[in-house]
Amino acid sequence: MRPDLPYILGGVVLGGFLLGNAALAPDADPVGAADVVLVLVMAAALAVCRRFPVPALLVVAGTMLTLHVRVHAGVSAAFAVLGTVYIAAWRGHRAAAALTSLVFLGGFLAYDVSTVPDGRPGQQTVERTTLLLGWFVAANVAGLVARQRRAYLEQVEQRAADAERTREEVALRRAGEERLRIARDLHDSLTHSISVIKVQAGIAVHLARKRGEEPPAALLAIQEAGGAAMRELRETLEVLRAPSELGRAGLERVAELAERTRAAGVPVQLTVTGCPADLPVEVDQAGYRVVQEALTNIARHAGEASAEVHVDYAPARLIVSVIDDGRAPADRPVTPGVGLRGMRERVTGLGGTLQADRHDGGGFAVRATFPLDGAA
Repeated sequence: MRPDLPYILGGVVLGGFLLGNAALAPDADPVGAADVVLVLVMAAALAVCRRFPVPALLVVAGTMLTLHVRVHAGVSAAFAVLGTVYIAAWRGHRAAAALTSLVFLGGFLAYDVSTVPDGRPGQQTVERTTLLLGWFVAANVAGLVARQRRAYLEQVEQRAADAERTREEVALRRAGEERLRIARDLHDSLTHSISVIKVQAGIAVHLARKRGEEPPAALLAIQEAGGAAMRELRETLEVLRAPSELGRAGLERVAELAERTRAAGVPVQLTVTGCPADLPVEVDQAGYRVVQEALTNIARHAGEASAEVHVDYAPARLIVSVIDDGRAPADRPVTPGVGLRGMRERVTGLGGTLQADRHDGGGFAVRATFPLDGAA
């Protein structure tokens, strides 16, 4: 509904009431064309009083006072003025509302006194003036009270919004402090350990080649995995220190991941189907992490096994599956560890599903499905 519609309807109703009262009142003068024009002007001013309260107040007061002088409309001429006085006071124009009230009451009383033969106001005139004075005082006070109430409600809403914003800022600050603490702990512990592994593996490779021997494949795989672990750890620390920037590990690096796993002694067959598209960053990273965790588990727990990695780019979803033929028996229940729980949290957090269970005939299968139309 249009905001001005109640005011338009109010002007129409008051205009009809004034014309009807002036036509039917026994002590009123006949209504002419000029009086109808005054009522129409009043109705038009009342229709726009929400947007222009002070001009509408002046127009309504002037037309109603003129109508009272012309046809002796009586108290009914004050109804429209009372409404605009209330609206002007409610919109914050207290001085204009009070001054217009006094001018209208003064003009109303002056005309009534001028119509008395001896120039002395009678009891009816005094009672009517007193009644109008009470009404105008009430209209001004009601407008002020309504404005104060609206200001109070706005203040309460603003305080609630400020409190909510403060809580969010505190939560964000605490989360940032916790990320920094985790980053420091990771840097102080893992960085040193991985650096030692990488350096020692590099020294062993160097000494073997210095003796004219070919370094073992496992030693080369340890050296390469140590370097990759250092790179990923640095990316993770960068994300923890600057959460607005995401790590760069995605499915475009899954071939590199498969090659490192082969170097560690686990044969990996990589199959990519569909057309690789621009995936959401979170989905791209989660898919890579699923493959990484699954291959890590195969290298650690599956024994002599080979793995099949399948990445399927479908129009509405991404499917990542890793299957091995390791020594895990198919009838033994699965006990989820930290890696599987973290994998499941990544996938379900993006609205996807994860299936991780024993594979028929032995081995283990991990299958993650990500929706691409509503990824968080």
